[in-house]
Amino acid sequence: MSKKEKKKKPICSSVGGQAVMEGVMMMGKTAYCTAVRDPDGEIQIEKKRINRTASGRRASKIPFVRGVVNMFGSLLRGTRALTRSAQVYGSDDEEPGRVEKWFAEKLKLNLMHVITVIGVVLGFALAVFFFMWLPRFLIRTLDTYIWKTLKGSVWEYVMLGVFKLVIFLAYLGLIMILKDIRRLYRYHGAEHKTINCYEKGLELTPENVMGCSRIHDRCGTSFLFIVLLINVAVIGVVSWALKVNGIANGFLQALANIGIEFVLLPVIAGISYEVLKLLAHFHGPISKIFKSPGYLLQKVFTTREPDKEMVEVAIAAFNAAMEMDEQPELKETSFVTGGLLSEMLAETKKTFAAEGIDESDAEWIYALVLGVNRSDLGAQRVIKPGETRKINEIIEKRLTGRPLWYIIGDVEFYDCTIKVDERALIPRPETEILAQQVVSAVEEGDKVLDMCTGSGCIAVSVAKHVRGKKVQITAADVSDAAIMLAKENANYNSVDINFVQSDLFTRVHGRFNLIVCNPPYIKSGEIQSLQSEVRDFEPRIALDGGEDGLEFYRRLAKEVTRYITRGGLLMLEVGEGQAEEVLKLFDKREYAMVVKDFAGVDRFLKIAF
Repeated sequence: MSKKEKKKKPICSSVGGQAVMEGVMMMGKTAYCTAVRDPDGEIQIEKKRINRTASGRRASKIPFVRGVVNMFGSLLRGTRALTRSAQVYGSDDEEPGRVEKWFAEKLKLNLMHVITVIGVVLGFALAVFFFMWLPRFLIRTLDTYIWKTLKGSVWEYVMLGVFKLVIFLAYLGLIMILKDIRRLYRYHGAEHKTINCYEKGLELTPENVMGCSRIHDRCGTSFLFIVLLINVAVIGVVSWALKVNGIANGFLQALANIGIEFVLLPVIAGISYEVLKLLAHFHGPISKIFKSPGYLLQKVFTTREPDKEMVEVAIAAFNAAMEMDEQPELKETSFVTGGLLSEMLAETKKTFAAEGIDESDAEWIYALVLGVNRSDLGAQRVIKPGETRKINEIIEKRLTGRPLWYIIGDVEFYDCTIKVDERALIPRPETEILAQQVVSAVEEGDKVLDMCTGSGCIAVSVAKHVRGKKVQITAADVSDAAIMLAKENANYNSVDINFVQSDLFTRVHGRFNLIVCNPPYIKSGEIQSLQSEVRDFEPRIALDGGEDGLEFYRRLAKEVTRYITRGGLLMLEVGEGQAEEVLKLFDKREYAMVVKDFAGVDRFLKIAF
């Protein structure tokens, strides 16, 4: 047979893994990645680096020692992955129960975290009971009532092994009653199939993976079986050498036996790991005899055939682990899970502060997504994963510098919903005062002109509030884009407005009883000093008021008398410190009124003609 005809040697992958709730964790040389299909059907992937110290890296290469290091490391990472997967797959539709709310409000704790800790402690206690204390108890019972000469003989350790094996198999069989465990075993099968597919040199497609075996040499089930056998052998030799069975008091003898098992656990783990690694390198008939018990346990108990969607999750986890190994510069990622409102909001505020973003934006994000008032954010509650996902999406966009309200897409303005985007300025809360002043001044049959309308917020809100007074409203702006946005807002709020694209009064005709204008009033030289979200995203044409910020007011002062009726009213918004200067331009001090904004700043002018 030629070399070409020889069977291709299988690839030995450095990636191993385990099944988790609705997903798979794959661990490579430098990172471990967990993929979970969330309640929305999306595959979420969490990527974490394995951060070993220099001594830890050296220890992981020393035979027998590396088994202990890898076992405890894998146990910790596996527990974390299992816990995190449960948090992702936790019900996203159900409201938090009374107990969960009580933990959040009174103890400032996430109930899921508490349950996880309790679960780990109970799991440890049950492991000690079933695999350390119960086998010894059965041995004592057997020696006392049936086999009088069992204690101290080699048969004691044979029977100890038999009892541990029976308990182990009974445990594996009993937990299969649980639906979630059976599903977990299907993901375990998907994990094995994926690794087998890669080691065969096949492309990782769902079709190829589905055709591979769900049995694998390096499975944790095989490892546990090897640990069980070596445990009995090592414990037996040490117990015989130390004459533990000579202790008269049964309780002290049990404590001594359990203590020995704990002390020898690292030794047993180290030996078992080397045996498993050794067997994985051989594929002949003799090695298969030693591997067959592990294969049988996998086939009968711990793996089941997965479906295509499960395989897709396993492939995603495997590919992520390989990418993290191949690209050290790749950053870690985390699942989108729920959490406590206070903790998540505080973390978001911290992140925003580091980027120079006002913390009020963080409060608005949480209030909008949760459907509560900002003042209610102090009440503790649990945020669900679906809510967290929406919050994170907005946070990520906000961190690019884009203004929050452009991200949200609309803003509430004087009882109206106003759509906002980069075509016009975002309506400021203080401008609502100007709209309210207009509504208060409008009379039956008036004609109103909203100059520099932008998003149309003033014209739309006034039209909505004076509906029924037969008021004609015209809105003008130099920007075609702004006019289009203003029209959309008029349609959205079901109001009738006449829109004109015009550079101030150039295309406006007729006279008006009331003219309202919020023109650009920022000095040209101060534009660069504005907050980045204003400077870089909001239209400059709506900000720049010329060298001294008064350019548009000068033009208004020259032209407005031709467009306003006798007895008409002009209402203006001005910049901080500009009120006196603007009044001088109109020479109407005796017919003018200054109105302050929420901060007590002279912000609005009402000038009678």
